Amino acid sequence: MEKGAFFCYMRTPNPDSLCMNEQEKLQEFLATLKAEHRDLDDAISALSQRPVPDMIQIQRLKKRKLVLRDEIIRTESRLLPDIIA
Repeated sequence: MEKGAFFCYMRTPNPDSLCMNEQEKLQEFLATLKAEHRDLDDAISALSQRPVPDMIQIQRLKKRKLVLRDEIIRTESRLLPDIIA
């Protein structure tokens, strides 16, 4: 844990809430993940349009895309508090 993150953790009454600095970092990280996810989608589409598509490369890109999707979901869940219904 970074020094600033520890200070933020100790300062807040609810340790689950994030400091603004952490939220901003997570927002930037989320934007990066989403951009990479879109880029992979474009790359998969381009590879699929070839006369002889490289199916192994397409599968690798699809797996990476799934990993990114999972990371996006984890990051979004850190940004949004749990709501008890």
